[in-house]
Amino acid sequence: MFDRARSRPLGAERAVLVQMDLRGTGRGQDQAAELAELRELARSAGVIPVTAIGGTRKKPSPQYYVGSGKAEEIRAAVEREQAVVAVFNHELSPSQERNLQRLLNCRVLDRTGLILEIFARRAQTHEGKLQVELAQLQHISTRLVRGWTHLERQKGGIGLRGGPGETQLESDRRLIAGRIKQVQKHLDKVQQQRAQGRKRRSKAALPTLSLVGYTNAGKSTLFNTLTGAKIYAANQLFATLDPTMRRIELPGGAPAVLADTVGFIRDLPHGLVAAFRATLEETRLASLLLHVVDASDPQHQERREQVNQVLQEIGARDIPQIEVYNKIDLVENGAPRLERNHDGSVKRVWVSAANGAGLDLLRLALAEHAAGQRNTNQYEHAINGLEEQQLAEAL
Repeated sequence: MFDRARSRPLGAERAVLVQMDLRGTGRGQDQAAELAELRELARSAGVIPVTAIGGTRKKPSPQYYVGSGKAEEIRAAVEREQAVVAVFNHELSPSQERNLQRLLNCRVLDRTGLILEIFARRAQTHEGKLQVELAQLQHISTRLVRGWTHLERQKGGIGLRGGPGETQLESDRRLIAGRIKQVQKHLDKVQQQRAQGRKRRSKAALPTLSLVGYTNAGKSTLFNTLTGAKIYAANQLFATLDPTMRRIELPGGAPAVLADTVGFIRDLPHGLVAAFRATLEETRLASLLLHVVDASDPQHQERREQVNQVLQEIGARDIPQIEVYNKIDLVENGAPRLERNHDGSVKRVWVSAANGAGLDLLRLALAEHAAGQRNTNQYEHAINGLEEQQLAEAL
C-alpha cells in the first residue's frame, strides 16, 4: 500500500544498501565500483549506509526483485541494524517496491527514487526546482497503482444519498496529473526563453561550449576556473544541479558562452532526462562539447562511455567533442598535454582545474575551434611551445 509518509525527504537515517549482480559473471571490480558509487549516492541523499547486501541472480524476481531468501536476509539486516530505509541500486517496479515495503516494514528506494532525493536537495533555482518536481511527480504517479484501495468511495453526484464519487486513488491521480500539466507549462516557458537566448547568441555569432561529464568529474570547478564564477563545487555526486552560463573571452579576444549542466551517471533514469530537457537542450544544441573526465578515477573509461550513451539518448552524440582529462594533480606523473586526431583537430587535453595546470592549452584549443580552425598552424605553434615549456616544468 502506498504510504504518503514514505515520500517525505530523507534525513540522517540508517540505510541498508542492496546491490545485485544479474549477469551471474561475478564482475568483481565492477561490482565493487558500483557499490562504492551507491554508497556515495546514499550519503548525498542524506542517509547513513550501515551495511550492504549483495548476491547473484539470472533475472529479477517478479515479487521482490531479489529472491525470497535474499529478501528475508535484507529484512533481518534492517531489523538488526535498526535501519529505516532500504536502498536498491536497481529499478524496481511499483509492485516490487510495495511488496518489499510490506516485508521489510521500512521505506524502500530504488535507484531512480534515490537520485530524485539528491536532485530535490540540490536544486536551487526556480527552473531546477520545477524540473525536479516534474520528475518526482512522474515517478510518484506510477507508484499510485492500487494505493488506498482500503478507503471507501467519497460521496458525490446528485440526490439525497449521493451517487458514486471518486476513490482517494482517483483523486490523487487527478491532482498529480493537474500539477504535472502546470509544471510542464512553466517549463515550456523556460524552454522558450532559452530558445530566444540561443537565437540572440546565434545572431551575435557566439559559439556555445557545453561542459558535460560524469558526476563529480570536476565540471563545476573547471567552469569556475575558466569563467571566474563562484558556483558551488564540491567533491560529491551531483554537487551542482542548476544550469549556469557565462560569457568568456578566448585567446585572441574571441568571445564564447560556456555552459555548465547537470552531471551524468550510469543508468540515468529516463524520467530525469525528460524532465531536464530544457537544461539538456543547451547540450544538444552546443557547437562544442567539453567532455570532462576524472583522470584519477580507475573506472574513467567506463564512465566516459556511459556519458556518451546519455549523449546518444538526448541527440548530442554527433556534436564535436574535446575530452578534458581533469584532476591530473591526483595522477602519478600526471602532466598537462594535448592530443590531436589524425585530421589535426584537438582530441584530448590533460588539465587540473584545481591548480590550473594545462588550462592555457585548453583555452588555446577552444580558441582554435571557435576560429573554425582557420588559424590551425598559428595555434598549433603556440600550443606546442606551451606544451614544451609546461612539460619541462613538470619534469
